Amino acid sequence: MNLLVTGAWQGAKENIEVLEQMGHTVSFLQFEKEKLPCEYNWVEGVICNGLFQSHPIEKFTNLQYIQLTSAGFDRVPMKYVQEHDIEIHNARGVYSIPMAEFAVGGVLQLYKQVSYFYENQKMHKWEKNRGLMELYGKTVCIIGCGSVGTECAKRFQAFGCDVIGVDLFPRKDVNYTKIVTMQKLDMVLSNADIVVLTLPLDEETRYLIDAKRLQLFKSGAILVNISRGAIIDSESLIYALNERIGGAVLDVFEEEPLSENSLLWDMENVIITPHNSFVGEGNRDRLNKIIFNNLY
Repeated sequence: MNLLVTGAWQGAKENIEVLEQMGHTVSFLQFEKEKLPCEYNWVEGVICNGLFQSHPIEKFTNLQYIQLTSAGFDRVPMKYVQEHDIEIHNARGVYSIPMAEFAVGGVLQLYKQVSYFYENQKMHKWEKNRGLMELYGKTVCIIGCGSVGTECAKRFQAFGCDVIGVDLFPRKDVNYTKIVTMQKLDMVLSNADIVVLTLPLDEETRYLIDAKRLQLFKSGAILVNISRGAIIDSESLIYALNERIGGAVLDVFEEEPLSENSLLWDMENVIITPHNSFVGEGNRDRLNKIIFNNLY
């Protein structure tokens, strides 16, 4: 297969020889927005992330195979892929562990008021805080019960939480107390102490968490978003953070990078990270395994 491999696969360069030994002819593109090192019609397969955002998929007239380095399909014109019977694989499971650890860690930072102690440490100030909270006994709503959501469920369950999943396709799963349909989302939200978003972005989920749903949140509830920024109505979230909910752990935003003028930056009850929750030292090995298993 004529394979176009991009720098989105961090282990690409060290594995080009392996791909060639498998019988593939490889062309390498470090940055996906740059000009291709080959003709479009040469490419039969790609290993990439957002390649088709800069290079229209229609130009790849002989494309048969796509391996994504991301878990989501939202950067790929899936209608075209399906209409042309192109084989496609994502990186399901590669980033789930660090993302789940990030979600739990973010909530713990807010519950244990880590920023308070950090500031006191800088000032060499010895002062107790009697307002710390426990994860034990809390109700956690995980919206999107795929690989990432389930890794989150495992970890929150280990802290003694009651974990309720909300998904298009409910199932029995030992990692959740129960999984319910999306039709029951509003009911679950009103009882949740912690809400974790791990669902894909599409036309049905865009602004799923809007002003109306934020009003359903319990007073003091924590919202965690490690999926896609546009699932939340940002302006409504800012209002809710001032008036109702206890805090938010936000790793993704509708527009990235987040504007320097965003009010979210200066909110004491908000943790902001630059789309970084997926990072972990085990990712490379997990991704390599998926790529080679799918190519065999």
